[in-house]
Amino acid sequence: MNGTETGRIVLVTGGARSGKSTFAEKLAAQSGQRIGYIATAQIYDEEMRFRVALHQQRRPANWQTYEAPFGAEKAIQAACQQNDVILFDCITLYLSNLLCSLPEAELAAQDKVYALTRQKVGALITAAEAAAERGLTVIFVTNEVGAGIVPENKLSRIYRDISGLANQQIAQAAADVYAVIAGIPVNIKALA
Repeated sequence: MNGTETGRIVLVTGGARSGKSTFAEKLAAQSGQRIGYIATAQIYDEEMRFRVALHQQRRPANWQTYEAPFGAEKAIQAACQQNDVILFDCITLYLSNLLCSLPEAELAAQDKVYALTRQKVGALITAAEAAAERGLTVIFVTNEVGAGIVPENKLSRIYRDISGLANQQIAQAAADVYAVIAGIPVNIKALA
């Protein structure tokens, strides 16, 4: 990625501790441009506090951070006003926030949860496409959570499913899709 490229959407995916966020950060940084970082995490415990601190320590001080656990399409729009590259970390935390905000009764209607997910992810994609049309690059980071065993509880299964559906939705809109395994990125969209 360099300053001469036109705008685009990039998806970076991988498992836990695969190196996906580090790769996405390097991809953004090598642009040499102004970077807006959209953080979706909410801190509820010490483990999440530790993880957020790790991410904060890696980011250069000149990156502008936008806290957006909800309504992140607005954060993308705001970040576009002052930045050239937008790094969104991460989709799966964003979806977790969405699921945890729904009343139990709404979770029972899986088709409605899937539809809501498509709508929310669609809003992110629409904002990212508008940014790309203006010459900006938007990099989404996500997790591959569906490669393991089938979770034993319903909420975890719904989370696994909507994460996979969201990843497919963003991958379709993305110019590049990188899978990061053991710290090694591979542009799987280029191979497809």
